[in-house]
Amino acid sequence: MSPEEMERNIVRYGDLRPCRTAFIDAHTPGSNQKENFTIIGGGVSEAADQHVHIRQTPGFNIGAAGQPPKCRNSLHSHRTAEVFFVLKGRWRFFWGRRGTAGEVVLEEGDIFNIPTGIFRGFENIGLDYGMIMAILGGDDAGGGVIWAPQVIEEARAHGLVLGANGRLYDGKKGERLPDGVGPMPLLTEVELAAFPEPGTAEVIPGHVARYWDLVALADRRPATVIGAQGRLRDRPGFEVAFVTRGSAAEGLGESDRPTVLMPVKGHWRLSWPQGSATLAPGDTCLVPARLPHAVVPSMTGEAALYRVTGTGDPAGPTWRPA
Repeated sequence: MSPEEMERNIVRYGDLRPCRTAFIDAHTPGSNQKENFTIIGGGVSEAADQHVHIRQTPGFNIGAAGQPPKCRNSLHSHRTAEVFFVLKGRWRFFWGRRGTAGEVVLEEGDIFNIPTGIFRGFENIGLDYGMIMAILGGDDAGGGVIWAPQVIEEARAHGLVLGANGRLYDGKKGERLPDGVGPMPLLTEVELAAFPEPGTAEVIPGHVARYWDLVALADRRPATVIGAQGRLRDRPGFEVAFVTRGSAAEGLGESDRPTVLMPVKGHWRLSWPQGSATLAPGDTCLVPARLPHAVVPSMTGEAALYRVTGTGDPAGPTWRPA
């Protein structure tokens, strides 16, 4: 692979193109300043004009959300994995039908494998623009978003209607539901009863990993964060490893499946037989399967990255061992 070809597999943080109308709550006060980024794969955007940086999917999708302080993402659910790590800022994640079942505050580098089947939301509680990076299970990211009924109702009051076809129609732009397409039906009380309301003590131990704990665990070898034997035990169709300066390998290695590199701290040098490239925090790099490569810090100082590799396991509900 030439350096020019590899560069097409790298999405630079400074080149990210946001969509500000990706979801149903884009006009709702408190959520109307959020930006969504679709980096690898089509993600779960409901907007027809969402820009996709790399359409090829390695069995999962990569996205991001950027929000100013006090901006929140409304309560929703997914059928497959939704994993976030904090790139910039301080974030509060909350869950439950009304967002009151539990919550956790995450700092830069912390990672959260949110259980499937529960309503979840998040907000930037920091003092500056914040960014969280997302890994979504499956090539089609689980077929879309399931919204809490009050989110759809509130959005309708601000001019946005979600069609049963999964597309948004903006009344402020004069858009209407096409002939033959009705609005997305609201979940019934019977359907809502199937969504769990786990408390904080049930969720945090098996679904949250803290940055500085992972730094300690990855002092000599990469730490498996999400995987069948990971710190957060799950099999969502991909594995997540955490690599630091002490656990980065100089020699070339390869995987029989595509790998995504996502730096959190420091600058990293990606090398392969035909060239090299430098990756910075917020950059996302898709390394093709069976390409020999190495990634090591390129400068002194703190250095850490998340490495995501597809496993071939079917994407589906959060897996927990017996």
